[in-house]
Order: sequence, then C-alpha cells, then structure tokens
Amino acid sequence: MAYTLEELKKKTVAQLREIAKASDHDALKGYTIMHKHELLRALSKSLNIEHEHHEVVGLNKGAIKAQIKELKHKRDQAVGAHDSTRLKEVRRKIHRLKRMIHKATV
Repeated sequence: MAYTLEELKKKTVAQLREIAKASDHDALKGYTIMHKHELLRALSKSLNIEHEHHEVVGLNKGAIKAQIKELKHKRDQAVGAHDSTRLKEVRRKIHRLKRMIHKATV
C-alpha cells in the first residue's frame, strides 16, 4: 500500500513497526528499537517518500550560529560575575538571533 508522509505521521509507533516489519529495506534494520521520528525517516526512505526538510533562506546561518556561540560564552561570564544587566542584554541578543533564524526558515 502506498503511504504519504502525513498518513505515516498520524500512525502510532506500533502501527509504524508493523509497516516496517513487512519491508526488508536496509534502512529499517533494527525497527523494533526505533523511536517514532526514526521510524518515519527510515520508512520514508524505504518507501521513496519525500521527507520534509526546512532551509534557512536569505541568511548566513553559520555566521549567526557563530555569533550565538560567542554570546553564550559572554553569558556564562556574566553569570559568573553576577552582572544581571549584562546577562539580560546578552540573553536578549541570543533570543533575537535565534528568532531571526526561525523567521527565515522555509
């Protein structure tokens, strides 16, 4: 039977394991111990179903992630120094950068 990704997402783990049991694709090896998100990925691969993938458009995600990493280091320093105003500033910057990535995700 042909399934869509939406149909598979609505099924329980037990139902997904029954579908995996009927197939002997290499991606489904060890299906009995897989979690739902792993089963969905493996089943979509074995049944040739296009799996959803989100991309960031219009931003340099790597550069923003590097900025976040630097800010997290500054946040840790502010926590150690008990500087609440600096901590608040850094946390807000991290939040804004994460929201920027989230909004650019398609």
